[in-house]
Amino acid sequence: MEYTTLGRTGLKVGVAGLGCGGFSRLGLSQGKSEAEAIGLIHEAIDLGVNLFDTAASYGTEPVLGKALSSVPRDGVVICTKAPFGISNPNSTPEKAVASLDRSLKELGTDYIDVYQLHGIAPGAYQHAADAIAPALLREKEKGKFRHLGITETAPNDPNHEMVARAAPAGMWDVVMLAFHMMHQNARREAFPLTRQHGIGTLLMFAVRNIFSRTDRLIDTMRQLAEAGQVPRDLAESDDPLRFLVHPAGAASVIDAAYRFVRHEPGVDVVLFGTGERAHLRSNIASILKPPLPDADRQRLAELFGDLVGVGLDAPHLTPLTQVTRAQPS
Repeated sequence: MEYTTLGRTGLKVGVAGLGCGGFSRLGLSQGKSEAEAIGLIHEAIDLGVNLFDTAASYGTEPVLGKALSSVPRDGVVICTKAPFGISNPNSTPEKAVASLDRSLKELGTDYIDVYQLHGIAPGAYQHAADAIAPALLREKEKGKFRHLGITETAPNDPNHEMVARAAPAGMWDVVMLAFHMMHQNARREAFPLTRQHGIGTLLMFAVRNIFSRTDRLIDTMRQLAEAGQVPRDLAESDDPLRFLVHPAGAASVIDAAYRFVRHEPGVDVVLFGTGERAHLRSNIASILKPPLPDADRQRLAELFGDLVGVGLDAPHLTPLTQVTRAQPS
């Protein structure tokens, strides 16, 4: 494993972090047992993973707590989130503090390393900053958590408006945001600000089903071509991203996707989720590989660098009518 510093937190973290939510939820949503999920977490630790990201809404805090109970507490970085999102703009300070206390109990720990507000849309940001954050920071003073974070709601905030407001605010030490091969605008809209202000970044959405399912990729390319967003030849190909897979390049499109985000300036930790040990090993291996060849990165930038909002499906499909191109600055 390679390690880095999570922004101004000073936390030393592996560049690959295990997400405990997503479609798999450590395999629990796919029929895996609690014992199998614990075994997966232990193998991740054996492979050098030390950052684990969960949330109150995932239902995986208890199993993560059980898995980590047998390892030294100072050897892992636990991140979790309060259920505050676009559908709940009237969250109260009292509810946030109560959620924090429940998470501490579920995780079986005396403190959380990074406590985040979950899925904050631009329209909800001011309430989060003015009403919720001060209450949580008082709990931080009591030792319940070490660093305050905030996560964007990517399908509803493709231009990273919330992160652009949060980065200079001073209260948030960590942000979670979306970035991938066909949704690259964090390079312009977010990473310059997070780097300037020393904000740690947790990267989500590195691999979406447009990269893991060829039928989705082909369908997406066809729709984008019809809208004039990508060249027509991509829509006519049965493998639109095959240019990334070659002896000097990536082993697969998924391998390319992880390597693309891992080496982007401004990305600290690449989060991935899985319930399969084979995927755990292959995902970490990809994240630890060298950057993609310059020519491949350049072509990705030329083809997709200005697209905004592609592949932000979670769990529904992103309507292609929401996809735009960045306006020249």
